[in-house]
Amino acid sequence: MLCVSASAVSIQPGPESVVHLNEVTVRRGNTLLLDRVSLDVGVDQRWVVLGPNGAGKTTLLQIAAAQLHPTSGRAHVLGARLGAVNLAEIRPSIGISSAALAARMPPEETVRDVVVSAGYGQVGRWRETYDELDFARADELLEAMGMSTLSARQYGTLSEGERKRALAARALMTDPELLLLDEPAAGLDLGGREDLLARLDVLANDPAAPTTVLVTHHVEEIPSAFTHLLLLREGRVVTAGPIASTLTDEALTATFGLPLTVSQRRGRYFAHA
Repeated sequence: MLCVSASAVSIQPGPESVVHLNEVTVRRGNTLLLDRVSLDVGVDQRWVVLGPNGAGKTTLLQIAAAQLHPTSGRAHVLGARLGAVNLAEIRPSIGISSAALAARMPPEETVRDVVVSAGYGQVGRWRETYDELDFARADELLEAMGMSTLSARQYGTLSEGERKRALAARALMTDPELLLLDEPAAGLDLGGREDLLARLDVLANDPAAPTTVLVTHHVEEIPSAFTHLLLLREGRVVTAGPIASTLTDEALTATFGLPLTVSQRRGRYFAHA
């Protein structure tokens, strides 16, 4: 399934739609954050949302996370139309990692508890109880993210890269149907970025992994196993579809307002002015 650019075209959710936006607009006062965005994300697809600062990427992800209602247009997430259902019913099926969530994490919380507390949708342990299966799941995810030796460490003592991997493990704790990653590589050094992208590639290649949408500013942060791309500029869709046919010099130039050339090596993309 492909995305349709912001236009007067109406699209309907397909039987395998995980995120479906139809002419979605978001306004805050006089500010237009999203302008008639249409998108259809299918099961087993791995999407990247790419664009400059202020393009509307995080706003789009908030709608996909069922955290924000559109001002106009229709938004369906996991088959439920936002505004017509109890969002508490679908949010446990959505895993999310974002800077906003990272800032809410208690620094004294252990890494293991940061992950396991996602089972109750909590930010930090409180009075809820967990069984051995919960902790085994958290340990499995921490190992997959290369964090098993740090499970007893306090979250506040982790490096930026370690925190990003801990939050990625947390996002997977509830075995979600939809995984949303908001700039997971932001602030990482080269080694930390490449380690994280390699782990996201492993996840993306797993047939049992959830449908994934990843937001980034940088072409270099697109994991090689991701399949589709949405380019945003000033709240509008520039183009979207399979990465191989969508990530072109012309599309990237229109997105960032600067003459750019795209190159590819070993499945990874790079942009040059």
